[in-house]
Amino acid sequence: MSRRVLRAAAPGWNCHSVGASTKEVTTITKSQAFGLTRRSRPASGPYAPLSAHRAYSSGPATNARLNLPIDYSTTPILAHTTQAALSNTELPTDIRGSGVTKRMNLYQAINDAMSIALAEDESVLLFGEDVAFGGVFRCSMNLKDTYGDERVFNTPLSEQGIVGFAIGAAAEGMRPIAEIQFADYVYPAFDQIVNEAAKFRYRDGTNGRHVGGLTVRMPCGAVGHGALYHSQSPESLFTHVPGLRVVIPRSPLQAKGLLLASIRSNDPVIFLEPKILYRAAAEQVPVEAYELPLSKAEVLKQGADVTIVSYGQPLYNCMSAIKQAEADLKIRGKAGGFSVELIDLRTIYPWDKETILGSVRKTGRCIVVHESMVNQGVGAEVAAVIQEDPSTFVRLEAPVQRVAGFSTHMPLAMEKFNLPDVSRVYDAIKTAMEY
Repeated sequence: MSRRVLRAAAPGWNCHSVGASTKEVTTITKSQAFGLTRRSRPASGPYAPLSAHRAYSSGPATNARLNLPIDYSTTPILAHTTQAALSNTELPTDIRGSGVTKRMNLYQAINDAMSIALAEDESVLLFGEDVAFGGVFRCSMNLKDTYGDERVFNTPLSEQGIVGFAIGAAAEGMRPIAEIQFADYVYPAFDQIVNEAAKFRYRDGTNGRHVGGLTVRMPCGAVGHGALYHSQSPESLFTHVPGLRVVIPRSPLQAKGLLLASIRSNDPVIFLEPKILYRAAAEQVPVEAYELPLSKAEVLKQGADVTIVSYGQPLYNCMSAIKQAEADLKIRGKAGGFSVELIDLRTIYPWDKETILGSVRKTGRCIVVHESMVNQGVGAEVAAVIQEDPSTFVRLEAPVQRVAGFSTHMPLAMEKFNLPDVSRVYDAIKTAMEY
């Protein structure tokens, strides 16, 4: 079973176009359903593309200043040159000194990391729905041909079965990489992850067995048209559970290093990949194997007056908002000119509290930005830790703010308005400084 089949519920039309017969019910593959293979659609009428009805989906307003498309080719978050990539102080010394880089996008970096892991350790396995074919997002392209179908293979369409099998393999000393095709599909496997994977080492006590070689990968986040079942960001559900690491990379260079560290880790890892970045974000990535530290945040931009904490795709919106706010706000900052500090959590559980607290003690203001719903989310945890720490609380000059997805299910037509865009982050910066 390599394809999940969708069936239209209404007569006379299917998920992509109006049918010819009055009782037609058309079956389509998942790739067709989510735009990887396009079928014709009428130019107008109720089944026309959204851009024919809503101006926002065809591009920004001509006078827009903030919510412009992210220019991934120039953003300072990505390493656009070999020199920039190799200047990363977290890379091994030998790579920084004489490393070779290659331009990769996010899915290519994920593929590269898994290829290295499969090559260097025969206990590494890769499996999931459509994985042997390359996967919906092509992250496993050519890996079956290179490493064989006993180590890279498709599974039945059962997320609970995929993770249950992976836990068993990890318990026997293997290092399985289990792919959940979309993060939205992980819920049938939630019991296996929370009640088995996370508790295995604790339950086994002095017997010493564990499932630390387990990595569960899944694409997450919004792409503009995923709606209820293909745009969710469920990371906060896993951060409540001791025994797991939860990692979300922001870029190809980060993804390769963090994924290799996760696969080699002796803790089970939930590795979420922002799917909108698979092809959008491209940068120079070292071709050799390297790890980046888990549970360590990274300061992407130094600042003195506001701390912004985020992870994944929203970091790019934050950087755009910071650039505009620093240009617009004529405020004297602690270090002269007004400046904002931007921090990438990277691992959101267990997260790097000291880096965040140290930054907030310096700036006195903090904004936490994430796509997932604001209620009971990562922002709430960061805010609580800040105000519970006596040395940090007394340095606050404004309440900690959260800029996040609203407490509602992800809509389709209004998906764009549910996300923490540049203008919302910009407004939060102004609010913090005016308090």
